Amino acid sequence: DAKHLVPNKMRDFFCTINLDQEEVFRTQVVEKSLSPYFGEEFYFEIPRAFQWLSFYIYDKSVLQKDLRIGKVSIKKEDLCNYTGKENWFMLQPVDSNSEVQGKVHLELKLNELITDNGSVCQQLVVHIKECHGLPLINGQNCDPYATISLVGPSRNDQKKTKVKKKTSNPQFNETFYFEVTRSSSYTKKSQFQVEEEDIEKLEVRVDLWNNGNLVQDIFLGEIKVPVKVLRNDSFQAWYLLQPRENGNKSSKTDDLGSLRLNICYTEDCVLPSEYYTSLRNLLLKSADVQPISASAAYILSEVCRDKYDAVLPLVRLLLHHHKLVPFVAAVAELDLKDTQEANTIFRGNSLATRCVDEMMKIVGKHYLKVTLKPVIDEICESPKPCEIDPIKLREGDNVEINMENLRYYVDKVFREIVRSSISCPTLMCDVFYSLRHLAAKRFPNDPHVQYSAVSSFVFLRFFAVAVVSPHTFHLRPHHPDAQTSRTLTLISKAIQTLGSWGSLTKSKLSSFKETFMCEFFKTFQEEKFTESVKKFLDDVSSTESKEPSGVSEPVHLKEGEMYKRAQGRTRIGKKNFKKRWFCLTSREFTYHKQQDKEPIFTIPIKNILAVEKLDESSFNKKNMFQVLHGEKPLYIQANNCVEASEWIEALCRVTRCNQKRLSFYHPSAFLNGNWLCCKATIESTEGCARCTADVPADTQIEIDGDRETERIYSLFTINRSKLQKLEEACGSIAVYQGPRKEPDDYSNFTIEDSVATFHTLQQIIDIVEKLNESHEKYQKKRSSSATYGSEENPIVGKVS
Repeated sequence: DAKHLVPNKMRDFFCTINLDQEEVFRTQVVEKSLSPYFGEEFYFEIPRAFQWLSFYIYDKSVLQKDLRIGKVSIKKEDLCNYTGKENWFMLQPVDSNSEVQGKVHLELKLNELITDNGSVCQQLVVHIKECHGLPLINGQNCDPYATISLVGPSRNDQKKTKVKKKTSNPQFNETFYFEVTRSSSYTKKSQFQVEEEDIEKLEVRVDLWNNGNLVQDIFLGEIKVPVKVLRNDSFQAWYLLQPRENGNKSSKTDDLGSLRLNICYTEDCVLPSEYYTSLRNLLLKSADVQPISASAAYILSEVCRDKYDAVLPLVRLLLHHHKLVPFVAAVAELDLKDTQEANTIFRGNSLATRCVDEMMKIVGKHYLKVTLKPVIDEICESPKPCEIDPIKLREGDNVEINMENLRYYVDKVFREIVRSSISCPTLMCDVFYSLRHLAAKRFPNDPHVQYSAVSSFVFLRFFAVAVVSPHTFHLRPHHPDAQTSRTLTLISKAIQTLGSWGSLTKSKLSSFKETFMCEFFKTFQEEKFTESVKKFLDDVSSTESKEPSGVSEPVHLKEGEMYKRAQGRTRIGKKNFKKRWFCLTSREFTYHKQQDKEPIFTIPIKNILAVEKLDESSFNKKNMFQVLHGEKPLYIQANNCVEASEWIEALCRVTRCNQKRLSFYHPSAFLNGNWLCCKATIESTEGCARCTADVPADTQIEIDGDRETERIYSLFTINRSKLQKLEEACGSIAVYQGPRKEPDDYSNFTIEDSVATFHTLQQIIDIVEKLNESHEKYQKKRSSSATYGSEENPIVGKVS
């Protein structure tokens, strides 16, 4: 959210997330506010190198260009200082001289020349080769050119390259010559005075510009190189473009308002799979360790300050290797030992409950979509007033009509849920089955506990949470507005209550905090609701085989708006780019004129031969990829690098088992009678580049086991001191068997068997030390191979 934005009058604001200058996400517009609450979460893999993560606040305009109010820019190197916590940032002014991205490749050389009279002078040779990653201007590739200047105390010689049209990766390959010193015997009157020692003060400055034609040229970045670093040698390197030194300086920075962000940034260096064998095996056998508190997975959750940090990679790793169900059963059994009353079962934030929560988020994505998305869309797109709290009613509201509207929505959502058991993923059913039987075993005299054990997850922590925050579960693109959000909150409360009716009696309705909710639920006191809940809970906690939902219905994987190039299937059709709505399911890849319209073109998944990136040079457009199938290639342009990466990955996953996948492809397009990449003139010529390797991931659960193991290793490394404390605690307990009289350093740890826990800790510490050594070796090798100044490791700032 943001507060105290300028101008000081009610406006419509939205916020964008940018990698350097490339927008990758945009929030919804919050209308008529000076302190807009966005409340949106964006999770994404970063597919390319970047310098800055930036957040821009815009004032939405209907007739004119949206106005940038201010920004928060965080250097990549500083992200670790802000990760995992909320921070308020003062908005900085948006100065065009500070908005830069990209890099430039230069070769510099100092030559000594002998003049006609035999004296010696020095000449500077500047060869500007190319640039990579220049920003888009107004959503289009820029028209870049460069100015090359030799600057000193008494001179400023400037030369200019040709303008390159519609490209973010211009190839200049132009060479410029500058006289640095002149001989003392040089008689012709000079335009400048340079003595030998002035070389210390000279520098080469390269400025990149976008040619504005009829409007002002736009600054894209600059670099400065002192001439003295050349020392008669040729110097060739890549440089990151920098903002102007006077850019982004303003005395009014406090007047723009502030933005609150919660950033979680992780950067993992994933080694080859064999390095993780020991740690992976130790984690995967956690479910078999007795007691479970002595297992590596449980110890991980004990030493992490925030259990969520441990739960996410742990659940994903165990899911990937089909070991999650026995582990959840083991930690749930430990949880139940400390549960004294049946009505509080699985209500806390323990390791067991968090593991089940995370499992449902990962595995239940499609289940939520097919069950709730249609009714959530109806509520958000055609909202009816549902407020029934007398204090919050507006003037003119009719509480009886509002109650009828709310009852209609609750009935519809409830009906969709209790009819959805056939779509519940098998893995969720297996976990619910385990929890149900563990609960019945712990409280054998309570007939309702087996239902409340399951409903506390599937209703309270899954459906009810998804209803109140549909954007978090990708059921809606943005956070709902205030009125819709209130309606969803009331529906969510109702669903939580109805879901617990399998274990609540009607007399307990008096326990509701809000009187108006108690009145509302009096209309629900019917036996059929309780029976419907029980039947649903029976179905989703059964291990009996159900017909997989994928047999009757394709799995919806991804959808969104992109641009596609006309394929020229008709002779008179133009080969231009058009905006289309794309949809990917487990059966087909389609595009439509608009969302919810019939498909214009369909490619069965089995017919896709390859999905690859397309060189920008093909159409002078960034973020392009190609789908190769039986007909002409389908060329698609995504809106940004993150979106392009996600689409390529999704298409590769769903087609990885196709038997006729290609081994070679053309990285560029076939235009004007030849392939731009290999110059072959026959369109059916076999590709000239090898296809990228298959992505080894499940079509519905995208998990990289090695990356998750690396994340767990990082957590153990960060919490090394706690591992040692726990090790000391186990040693103390083993020596002193008497009762603990007062709290100590390890009173918060769960230690059931000090010997078994100590043994696991020793294994963890030993494995972490070996992985530390492997990482150090890799970093040394990486630093020696990626020379400072290479394309992979460009020079930042001024060379000295």
